[in-house]
Amino acid sequence: MIKVQSLSRISLRVFAALLGPGLLAYLVFRAGPVFVWEQVQVVGWGFALIVILGGLSQLIRTCAWRQTITYDIRGLRWSRSIGAQLASNACGQLGFAGKLFGEGLRVSLLSPVVPVDRGISSCAIDGGLHLLTAAIVAVLGISITLLHFPLSGQWRVYASVLSAVLIAVVVIALVAVGSGWQLMGGVARAIGRLPRLHNWVIGKQPTIDSAEHNLLTFRRVAPAAFWASLIFSLLWHAFAVLEVYVILRFMGARAALVGAFALEGLTKVINLVGAVNPGNFGTYEGGNMLVANLFGVTATAGLTLALCRRAGAVFWAGVGALCMIVMKGADWGNADEWGKAESR
Repeated sequence: MIKVQSLSRISLRVFAALLGPGLLAYLVFRAGPVFVWEQVQVVGWGFALIVILGGLSQLIRTCAWRQTITYDIRGLRWSRSIGAQLASNACGQLGFAGKLFGEGLRVSLLSPVVPVDRGISSCAIDGGLHLLTAAIVAVLGISITLLHFPLSGQWRVYASVLSAVLIAVVVIALVAVGSGWQLMGGVARAIGRLPRLHNWVIGKQPTIDSAEHNLLTFRRVAPAAFWASLIFSLLWHAFAVLEVYVILRFMGARAALVGAFALEGLTKVINLVGAVNPGNFGTYEGGNMLVANLFGVTATAGLTLALCRRAGAVFWAGVGALCMIVMKGADWGNADEWGKAESR
């Protein structure tokens, strides 16, 4: 019986892992591989610009993250910070589980300069501000779409409902921070009531409470760092909008910055929906095809846009994987040297 359950779980995971790439292959086949390749060739050397924009985005994200570390980080080298960010970003390409692992990796790469609880707090603050600004961009993108682009009545209803939900989430988040509601700690305690997870959650509860306390008090304790991190997060989204604009212009699409902003806002929603899909393969490309049609751009152009952006993300994920290998190798080497020194 246990073997049957294990085989079922393995089969389900394999199916989920293959579903996304299979959907992506179907979309490319449906659009026509030749036409997609022609669109990619039109982008040409613009891909180098996409890679550069992606690198600048990672630098900006690192700046935003460093602002949230409420600890003396004069000993934390910029090269290590950027490497940790790239390594975390590489893991995040694998979906929700990858993002969680990437955050843990980012915390581990901060040590021994930054204590673990401060590292966890910084990642929680950075992630919270990133999600908040992403929700704001999504709401603005949906609003621009409703005001400036012709949509059918059904799509207008969907967009309005989604915008209302996101606005409610943003308002609740702001009220929670302002009122000091310990939502994460409450959820963790609720999960801890489950028999199988009780011991695991109990061991993590003090760390969760400490991280949430730092998150809720960050704006009051370090207002300058809070606003700097918020501005860097918004700048990161601005670079994402610029990336969309550049790709569309290289493909010859008549896209204004306002259209690129609206498209990027709806892309945030696609990423949210596709979070359940490992790597967001297929769902991200399909969503871009659908959104592109709303803006009068061909589905093939929307697919090419998604593929170009994914190619840039894969490039920097590869750089992040190399950074992770090099940094972990150096850490293990240092640990061996310390062990030998202590044994002497």
